[in-house]
Formats: sequence, structure tokens, C-alpha cells
Amino acid sequence: ESLGLAAETRAALALRLTFHRILARRYRVAVGEIDLIARRGRTLVFVEVKARDTLAAAIEAVTPRARARILAAADAFVARYPDLADCDRRFDIVAVLPRRWPKHLRDAFRADDPDLPHRRR
Repeated sequence: ESLGLAAETRAALALRLTFHRILARRYRVAVGEIDLIARRGRTLVFVEVKARDTLAAAIEAVTPRARARILAAADAFVARYPDLADCDRRFDIVAVLPRRWPKHLRDAFRADDPDLPHRRR
């Protein structure tokens, strides 16, 4: 748990330094969880943070099932804050690697990825 919190803190700092405003941390709803939700201009950025030894391991850790849960939680977030409904949405991964600056993978996955499990709209 503490490793996850430290990784999320490092990821949030990296995002802030690239002009992202953090709107929520550890956003949880029944259908899923999102580590960080940020906004940059008219784009909402839903971020999955992974602390792993390698970039490849971090990417692989965000499985299709995990992505589907993030997408469902993003839908719930926007439903809760309808004033954000007109914003574009982006789904990113921030890989927190040992002794390195966090690696921000923009647009790491999309809602229309064919390998995602079926989700309700």
C-alpha cells in the first residue's frame, strides 16, 4: 500500500510539472478505480499508475480487464461531474520505475480498443 501511495505521489508531481491539474486521487466507485484524474486544458486524463521494475512490466500490468474497469470508472466520474462532459478523454499510464523519473505514456489505451471485455454504455 505505501509503495502504491509513493508511486502515485511521484506520478502526480510529474503530471503537475507538465501543466496537468490533479482533480482526484484514488477515485473509487463500485465499477472500478482510477489512480489519478487530471485535467489539462479541455482534456480529462485518467491515469493508471504502475510501480514496476521495467516499463514493459508496467504496461503489461494494465490488463484488458483493468482497462475496462478504468473506463467504467471514468464514465461514472463524468456522470458525477456533468460540467466536464464536453471535455475530451484520454487514458494514460504512468510507470514509476526504480531510480528514474516517472515515464508518462499518453493515450496508452482507448475506449474502443478491440481487446477490451464488453462493457455497458
